[in-house]
Order: sequence, then structure tokens, then C-alpha cells
Amino acid sequence: MKKIRNSVFLLLVLGAIAPFAVVGYFLVGEIYDIETLVNYKPPVTTRVYDKNGEKIANIFEGEHRYYASFEEIPPRIIEALLAIEDTTFFEHQGVNIDAIFRAIVKDIQAGKLVEGASTITQQLVKNRLLTREKKISRKVKELIYSMKVESSLTKEQILECYLNEIYFGHGYYGIKTAADGYFHKDLGELTLKEMALLVGLPKAPSTYAPTKNYEISMGRANRVISRMHALGWIDDETHNASLLEKPKVFDDTLTQNSAPFVVDEITRKAAELGIDDIRTGGYEIYTTIDIRLQEVAEKSLKHSYEMSLSRMKARKPEDESAGINAKLLNGALISLDSKTGDILALVGSVDYKKSPYNRVTQGRRQPGSAFKPFIYQIAIDLGYSGATELVDISRTYTYEKDGEEQTWQPKNYEDNYKGILSLREALVHSRNLATINLVNDIGLAQLQKELRKFGMTNLPPDLSIALGSITLSPFELAKYYTSFANSGTQVEPQLIRHIDKGSKIVYEKKDKTTPITTPAQAYLMTAILKDVVERGTGKSAKVQGIELAGKTGTTNKNMDGWFAGYSPTIETIVWFGNDDNSPMDRVETGGRIAGPAFAMYYENILKIYPQIQRKFERPEGIIEVNINGEKEYFSDVSKPPRADSEVKTEEMLLF
Repeated sequence: MKKIRNSVFLLLVLGAIAPFAVVGYFLVGEIYDIETLVNYKPPVTTRVYDKNGEKIANIFEGEHRYYASFEEIPPRIIEALLAIEDTTFFEHQGVNIDAIFRAIVKDIQAGKLVEGASTITQQLVKNRLLTREKKISRKVKELIYSMKVESSLTKEQILECYLNEIYFGHGYYGIKTAADGYFHKDLGELTLKEMALLVGLPKAPSTYAPTKNYEISMGRANRVISRMHALGWIDDETHNASLLEKPKVFDDTLTQNSAPFVVDEITRKAAELGIDDIRTGGYEIYTTIDIRLQEVAEKSLKHSYEMSLSRMKARKPEDESAGINAKLLNGALISLDSKTGDILALVGSVDYKKSPYNRVTQGRRQPGSAFKPFIYQIAIDLGYSGATELVDISRTYTYEKDGEEQTWQPKNYEDNYKGILSLREALVHSRNLATINLVNDIGLAQLQKELRKFGMTNLPPDLSIALGSITLSPFELAKYYTSFANSGTQVEPQLIRHIDKGSKIVYEKKDKTTPITTPAQAYLMTAILKDVVERGTGKSAKVQGIELAGKTGTTNKNMDGWFAGYSPTIETIVWFGNDDNSPMDRVETGGRIAGPAFAMYYENILKIYPQIQRKFERPEGIIEVNINGEKEYFSDVSKPPRADSEVKTEEMLLF
């Protein structure tokens, strides 16, 4: 009762001082600053979308808010709001003195608080300009502020500010935010019941929140609908149908972040572009990501990770170091459209919650044999072909380090030698010694010069480059591999298509391409890398129903396991390794740990996009020759052997 008496007393005081507040407004109104409402610019959430327009995240700081102009707000929402909060809104000047005295009478008659007297303008002023302290002085300020707001803004502007400023529960500020959060709808898609539920929330957001108290919120919505009916604003049919409706309510997180690594990269990119208000500026960011492929990429990476842990446990059940390695093992995957460079999926670790460090863009490791195709492409562009014979024998190299002579005797992974074999077979089976001898034939200086055309820097100054001793991030390797996947033209991987703010385009993607070789020469490499998947070290990446080309990579002591490959339209790089650069288990080669993730990803691509191009197109200028019963491809640069040399080769093989 004491609370009721205090409230009634407050209403009586307000009724008494309201006329004087009007006088006060004219006498001292200039000291009341309403600039933040006259130029209303609240913090607005930035939304991130995938390539198909599906929202993948909200980026905000403090208050999560989508902004809705008055023109966006359906008239029915305005009617529902006024029906329950301020029926005479368009008639008063910010303070409804009649409502104050009417509330006093009703509260006294009921013996409890049954009706408030604050107008929508007063509620807006209280939320935006004042504190929530319960003092007469604050209430007087509220009255004066409200009248000043009414003299400075139109009724429509006040409603726009109110419906964007007010809290609707669940972390949602503004009615557009609440409509999206609770119902996954734009304002224009809401039913009357959903509108009524929303406008009923500001009175007590926690009590009426439909995610917590669904039936209570429905009761409040029904009171709004009944009030509209009593005022004659809706007919009997609409009234009765709306009362029966039970809207579906979603209980989402505020960020709705389904691709955290993507969002982190976007935030970094925004900073590079000079956009310093990315969390409050209300931008719309349209990415190149395909959220369906992003999801299967995450699952594919996690699957290979778990399979590796299972192998580790089976091989070393009693070994404590196996448990240590299990904590250190991680992976990364990047996938892009080969022709445009649009990044379709980006996964920086097997579990973002455990490790948000993005190994795709920030992790730099040695690619091992996944680097060999660049060396072989250079050789092909110098006139070599898949049929060119290479020497696969061991050599001992001497060099000086710290004033002392050192020796280096590289080996093949299988620790054997083939003697003479074709360039195709050397790459298909990833023969280290043949590759080193090929580098010797080309010349280290010439090779480094050609590699710089790909954009590579910090090249090792010795023959170890033949084994992939350069350090690259998966992002960089993906960029360089487009030289093969995109028919000889390298394309820069990009994550953002465009950034909008209102009707203005703040940033728009521009393709960045670098010609490396001709389509014909690039096809010769693709034809060999197809064989790597079909019958070579990359067999674990093979997928039925689609042609794939690629290369495995395993660095010294199994520190890194890679698979870098592509279909006719999509390129993908997969990496695994321990975060401290310690060796993985000795069975975890690139083909064993990374290949299956690649395969699982493409199997899912075929399910999602069964119409995808499945065969590589052969460009003009390719010559097909049958050599020793096998097909081989040539071009005007990489010429086929003469018939007499082919006979000599066969004769030599007989002895």
C-alpha cells in the first residue's frame, strides 16, 4: 500500500506541476539539450551476409540494433503501439495532463496501480536523455524535455526514434531488431499478433519476453489486440483470428555468428580499409562465403582431425606424448572459386571456441611436396613435358655452414630409387630426388627468377626449395595454386564482395589477376595432377563422379600434412600439423590426414550442387600422343617427341 500511496502522490504532484512545467519550458527551455534526439544517431549493428544473401553474423558493440526508418514501419505497428501506450499521441504536445488526472482517479478507485500516464514522448525522453532515478526533479525535467522534443520533431520523427531506441528484451534494441530476432522476419512480414507482441514488450521486457514467458507474452499481445478492437481499429474477424494465433518464436544468440573465422577476417579487413566504426556504423557486408560450403568444410576438417586422434590412440594407447600431441594437433581449410578468387569457405582451426587463431591467414608453415607443382610448371613452360625423362638417383651435396663443410644427402620418401622415369611419374609419385635433379637441370637462379613471377618472396637460396622448404600460409598457397586451377592466370583470393551503408557502396571488390602461363601449359600440369589423385600419392582425395587434381605435401618428420587441389571450378587447400611445430605421428602424411578432409568436402559439394562442372575442359593447342601405350599431352611449347626418338627410347629400355 505504501508503494501505491507514493505513486498516487507522485501523480498528484505531476498534475499540479504540469502547468508550471509548461511555463518553465518557455522560461528556461534553452538549458535543456535535446540534440541527441534531434540528430538521432544510435549505434547500429553491422550485418554480414553470405554470397546468397543469407545472414551469417551480426557485428555490434554494446547495443544490438537494426535501424528502421519511419517509412519501413507498417502502419499497423503504429496503431498497435498507440492503442496500448498512448492513444492520443497525435493530439497532445508531449504531456497528456488529462491522462495524468485520469490515472490518479483510476488508481485510487482500484486501490492499486492500474494505469500509467507517460506519453510515448516522455518514455523516449526518459530512455534517451535522463537517468532512471525516481525524483520529482527528474520528472519535471522529463516534462520539459518532452515538450521541447515535440516542438522540435514531428510526430513521425518521434515515433521513429522511439521504435529504434526502446529495448525489446533478449538484447534487442529497436523493433526491427526484435522482429528479426524473435520471428526471423522483416517488419513488413509480421502478422498482427506478432506486431502486438512486440509493442507490448517495452512495458516490461523481461516479464513479457516470449523466449522466457511465452504464455505471458501471448496474454499481453492479446490485450493489445483487444484494445485495438475496442477502439474500432480492427474488425471482429481480424480480432478473433489474431487472438488464436500462436507465433513461432526463435531463441537465437545475438551475434548469430555461424562463421566466426570469416567475421574475424572481415573485421581486420575493415580496419585496413579505414572503416573504424564497423561495430556501430550499421554496415551491410556481403561476403563471398557460401555458408553451406562453410558448414561442410568445418565438418570435413573436424572429421579428419578426429580420425587422426583415433589412429594416434590406437597406435599409442599407453604413450603420454600421444595425449600431448592430441592437444597440439590442429588444421585449417580454405576453399575458393578458381576463376574469381571468391573465398567460399574459410576454417582457421578445428574448433574456434578452443582456438580462434586463424591458421589459414596467420599460420605460416612449409608446404613440402605440395610446392613441387610450381617447379614442374616452370619446367613445362621451359619446354619439358610429361614424357621428359628425369633422373631419380641419389647425390651427396656439400655446403659450408658456420665455417664448416656440411653434407646433404636427400632421399625419396620410400627410400628407394627409380633411376630413369618420366616427369609425369616423378610428380605423380612425388619423387624427391628426381625433383632435386630437375632443379639442377633448370638452374637454381633461373628457378628462383621464375618463382618470383608467382609473387613468391623469401625463397630459400639452396636446393632445399625442391622439397618445399619455403614458408607459406594456406591463404598464400591457395593464391599461388589458382595459377593451375584458373588456366594459367593467378587470381587474388578475396572475402568481401561489397560493403554498403544505406544506399552508398563503401567498398566493392575488384578482381586482381596475374598471368603466369598459357591455358595450354596450365592444362599439362592439371593433367598430371589428375593422375596424382587417380593413382598417385593423392588417392585418398579421390571422389567418384568428379575430376580432381591436386598434390599432397608432407614435411620433414611429418611436421605438416597438406593436400592442395581443385576441381574444374573450386580450389581447396587443407593443412594439418601440431601448433608447436613438433612432429605428428609418423603415419600422418598429407595423403593420410589432409586428403580425406578434401574428399569429404567435395563429396558434400556434389550433394549441395549436383549441377557443378565435373570435368576439366581441354583448351586449344593441346596435342594428345600415345607413348608406350599411354596417353600423354603436349603443346607448341612442350612438344611431343619425334618418332625416331621414341623408337630409340624403346630400344634403350630393352637393354
